[in-house]
Amino acid sequence: MNRTIKSTVIVVSAAMLATSLLSCGPKNKNVAKKDEVVESLFAVNTYKTSEGNLDDYLEFGGDVTAVNTVDVMPDMAGKVSNVLVNVGDKVSKNQVIAYVDASRGGMYYAASPVRAPIAGRVTALPATVGATVAQSSSLAKISRTDDLEVKINIAERFISRIENKQVATISFDAYPSVEFEARVVEISPVLDTLTRTMQVKLKFTKPDPRIKVGMYARVKLVTESVKNAIVIPSNAIVIRDQKTYVFMVSSQKNGETPAKVKLQPITVGIEVDSKTEVTEGLAAGDEIVVKGQSLLNDGSNVNIISVLQSQVEVTE
Repeated sequence: MNRTIKSTVIVVSAAMLATSLLSCGPKNKNVAKKDEVVESLFAVNTYKTSEGNLDDYLEFGGDVTAVNTVDVMPDMAGKVSNVLVNVGDKVSKNQVIAYVDASRGGMYYAASPVRAPIAGRVTALPATVGATVAQSSSLAKISRTDDLEVKINIAERFISRIENKQVATISFDAYPSVEFEARVVEISPVLDTLTRTMQVKLKFTKPDPRIKVGMYARVKLVTESVKNAIVIPSNAIVIRDQKTYVFMVSSQKNGETPAKVKLQPITVGIEVDSKTEVTEGLAAGDEIVVKGQSLLNDGSNVNIISVLQSQVEVTE
């Protein structure tokens, strides 16, 4: 009886020891897994900064006009007996362009010549043969089409930013991919009291036969120009605690991944067309994150997918 009890105790003790040993193995493994730290890796696009120019501007619409345009009027009243030119013809000063006959019942006169007061191109010709005209009637309009200007009206709130000789680029719907350079040559000293605008005239730097009188001009008037500045895509900037930062690639050995990023504070200047000037915090050649930065923190690991080489707008 005693032998049986002892055998039973030994068997139970052995079973309990085996169960204890088996349960210890998995528990240690679970503890090891909990102690492991898995770092997140974020895919990003970056941009290497460089020095460039940034021009701030105002946009206006205006009309192309000739600097010098005159109406041609006869010396006497009568009927137009002959017209010697057509619209678009070039004429020289004092060239005869028409004749007016002042004769009437019982009175006969030699036809009076109508001469061009300036050299230029005929841009309008309302006179027709047989029409009766007075001395105040315009027989033709002559313009110097090789000397053109653009007139724009500046709203009162912008006049403090307008100066003489400011540079502008002008485009036309007829030539959407072409820009023509012009400069401010005249600023009105008064404002129109009805529209509260100030008239400004610009002249083209170089004459171009493609530009026609009466065309609608889209004017970009440069009001501030920054040279040799660090310019970055505006959406690379992140706001933290009401301060501006960018994520700069701080370390990467021989192109290995992952790289680390640093939350770099910056001071910004002007912003034009989704590009921002950085006045402090970055230098030429720094690599910053321009896409994928919304989830990053200081010291995050990143996998750089591509590096942008030009100053373009990047869509998040």
